[in-house]
Amino acid sequence: MSAVQIAKQPVEGRRIYFEWGLIMISNQILQNTIEGLKGITRVELCIMDIDGKAVAMTADEMEKCGKPAAEFAKSPADSQEIQGYQFFKIFDEQQLEYILIAGGIGEDVYMIGRLSAFQIQNLLVAYKERFDKDNFIKNLLLDNLLLVDIYSRAKKLHIQTDNRRVALIIETDNTKESNVLEVMRTYFSSNSKDFITAVDENNVIVVKDLLEGDGSREIERTAAGIAAFLEKEHMKNVRIAYGTVVNEIKEVSRSYKEAKMALDVGKIFFGERNIIAYSELGIGRLIYQLPIPLCRMFIKEIFDGKSPDDFDEETLTTINKFFENSLNVSETSRQLFIHRNTLVYRLDKLQKSTGLDLRVFEDAITFKIALMVVKYMKYMENFEY
Repeated sequence: MSAVQIAKQPVEGRRIYFEWGLIMISNQILQNTIEGLKGITRVELCIMDIDGKAVAMTADEMEKCGKPAAEFAKSPADSQEIQGYQFFKIFDEQQLEYILIAGGIGEDVYMIGRLSAFQIQNLLVAYKERFDKDNFIKNLLLDNLLLVDIYSRAKKLHIQTDNRRVALIIETDNTKESNVLEVMRTYFSSNSKDFITAVDENNVIVVKDLLEGDGSREIERTAAGIAAFLEKEHMKNVRIAYGTVVNEIKEVSRSYKEAKMALDVGKIFFGERNIIAYSELGIGRLIYQLPIPLCRMFIKEIFDGKSPDDFDEETLTTINKFFENSLNVSETSRQLFIHRNTLVYRLDKLQKSTGLDLRVFEDAITFKIALMVVKYMKYMENFEY
């Protein structure tokens, strides 16, 4: 197997077990690392697992070192020269993880091999620390931690517990296929207090650290910056939702749940917007939590078995414009380019068919809620399919 083929392998990597679960460092990262080291030192390098299987290498000929690498892994030596190659062990917390092989003999190659092994060992530590934090944030978002554990883990990982934060959820049409998570980690790389993670394959979550004076305007600006950046990266249909600002780390999961609801409710009632805040959902977040059977019963009572879908396009346009203009007859007729009496006739006609007079505030509210309920039902029906 060539070095290129190894680099293109699925992200299997070596599995590193630690207190929070399973993490991985990908073969691609190891491949990039030894290629960089070779570019500096001009020495061919290879990384093998303890069974002698090539994980990354800069020269195809080094694949033949598999058997001696497996034998070296079982020996007590930390380094050894075998058949014109230098072998070194790479440990993670006293557990043997990899064998590094440097092509050549002599003091210079030995020193390069030692330094390379040290570099890769440090890389393991850095990734472990990063994934420790990532795993903590995931468990925090999913409410998998006891309150006492939240604060003890945060202290151990040097995460401030009383910073102001907000959770944002990012979704694109490419989320499953593309590396949105890594793109976002690159975008936020300058601020170590921000956390970027994913709890499923559909969304990327940003837990954004906020300054004391930051509010909705700054969060909106952050969301707009993310959307613009992802669009430049050719991500399609970027949608971003965010929850309310929280002051304690234990409340971050609430902001996340709010952002999640905002993403779903936004698709139903604010389809034309790509950025939506939980605080903007209004009555939509209540309708979203209604059981479908209750919604059907409500619509049947309001429209006597009919549906707003039965109204013609002209009627629906009139209704929507009337609501947009806060039930103002004169302004609505002006914007529709019709006579005031024509609008009154349409409203009277609607009243006869539904029993609701949209010029009366209570009836208008009932009708508006009914339209939203129908929208919600349609969305849920499509979602089920």
